[in-house]
Amino acid sequence: MVSAPDGRVVVTTDLLLEGRHFRRDWSSGYDIGRKAAAQNLSDVVAMGAHPTGIVVGLGMPADVGTGWLDDLADGFRDECDLVGASVAGGDTTRCDLVVIGVTALGDLRGRAPVTRSGARPGDVVAVAGRLGHAAAGLALLQAGPAGGLGGAAEGLGGAAEGLDGVAGEPGGPAGGVRGLVDAHRRPRPPYACGPQAAELGATSMLDVSDGLLQDLGHVSKASGVGIVLDPGAFTVTPEMERAARLLGADPVEWVLTGGEDHALAATFPRDVRLPSGWTVVGRVVRGSGVQVEGRAPERGGWDHFRE
Repeated sequence: MVSAPDGRVVVTTDLLLEGRHFRRDWSSGYDIGRKAAAQNLSDVVAMGAHPTGIVVGLGMPADVGTGWLDDLADGFRDECDLVGASVAGGDTTRCDLVVIGVTALGDLRGRAPVTRSGARPGDVVAVAGRLGHAAAGLALLQAGPAGGLGGAAEGLGGAAEGLDGVAGEPGGPAGGVRGLVDAHRRPRPPYACGPQAAELGATSMLDVSDGLLQDLGHVSKASGVGIVLDPGAFTVTPEMERAARLLGADPVEWVLTGGEDHALAATFPRDVRLPSGWTVVGRVVRGSGVQVEGRAPERGGWDHFRE
């Protein structure tokens, strides 16, 4: 049983496919369980609701051992514990690869849901949580020893063990760079910020799952407004700068188009005083589409049917 004291239920569901959304040679069963739960629980809080439970559908091949399955279940449980939700049940079947379907439920506690369609010209755009970390970690994993990381990155194409010491970089162990890989494996959504934004009067909100530009494009279309972002307002950490140098990449691109950190993006009336977990990164204007000041229009993020 999953309670619904409000009388209304927020529902979201996601499907994860092995080889497309995760790789078992890059992530443990525990990591995958945490990630699968997190991306659904984040969608619940993005409507201003409090997660109450998840149900899981799982397809898996015969080579998946009971130990891996136990780790996966532990990951589901521990991520749900962060928000006071439960694993309410599910179903399993045999499959050629690992397929995970998660449905998450949430309770609005008497408030109206925050949707994508309420942004108005004059609102500010703010984000909570990390942006670009998971995209940087994925880029490091994809590069591996052949991606310019040198001999010290031996094993990166598998479990990324070589990130404990990257050749040619000052400062000794590459713990921060290794942290980017961990961000890809196991996101950390800012769960408390979703209901908080609803209490503050957020006019629209969503989970950043496919890239900030792409997801804010959904707000722009649903609300009938334009959005202008200030690239100088975003945080690019030293670890991201370091990874970008290693890979010859633009870290701002990771921030704008990487989505698997599952940050929250919301719009607020400009007179709202935002707490420290939120950073203003732009404004809502009349018009349409999403623009970044000082940058040419660019591809917005992940499109599931175009990639």
